[in-house]
Amino acid sequence: MAQNLGARQTNAGVDYISSFRKLTVFEEPGERVIALATAGNLATSQAVTSIVSERLGARKGEDSIYTSKTMFNVAQIVGRALRQVIDEHGEHVRESGGDPTATFILGGQIKDRAPRLFLIYAAGNFIEASAETPFLQIGENKYGKPILDRTISYDMPIERAVTASLVSFDSTMRSNLSVGPPIDLITILAGEQRVERHASIEENDAYFTELRKTYGDGIVSLFETLPDPDISNWPPGPSC
Repeated sequence: MAQNLGARQTNAGVDYISSFRKLTVFEEPGERVIALATAGNLATSQAVTSIVSERLGARKGEDSIYTSKTMFNVAQIVGRALRQVIDEHGEHVRESGGDPTATFILGGQIKDRAPRLFLIYAAGNFIEASAETPFLQIGENKYGKPILDRTISYDMPIERAVTASLVSFDSTMRSNLSVGPPIDLITILAGEQRVERHASIEENDAYFTELRKTYGDGIVSLFETLPDPDISNWPPGPSC
């Protein structure tokens, strides 16, 4: 499961907020499907996505995502493109007070191989999801991660995974004004190498609105049932 905590919103301060697409899908139905989600410096992530799409997206050559034999090779391609962009522009961005780094989540499947999911760091190196670590996050993740830690399992139904992801997004949006909808969400069926569903969830989406209310009300109700501590048994504080 991949989650890009940042949806499509980016900002340069609370008085200037814009929305940019942060999910790109490369698809040859039945042959391969590759999804690339981004977080971090917008110029860096857009440049890397353009390199992968235009130069490395050709249907020939060793560095093409369409001719790569494995998802591991695709992760290497994205990592090299990320290093190249940061090497070329990073120093100038830092001189102007910016942070040139970006991170990516890369997921998908190539025919006759297992689905794989990677988190690619700014240095171009990466880690892979596994049964023990079934989800990866980029962007603003500290507010939503506890939800996923408690709910996500490797073999859970996709509908439950989507629910957990959206609750995680909602928790993040409540605590960080720079994160907001629309949320790009895709599901990919293993063995079919194609996108099964691709949704763009807006603020007024009926299901998302119901989910936020139900979860919020449930948290309040659950909190009311929690036992209070017997503070009379706690040791007294130090005397002044």
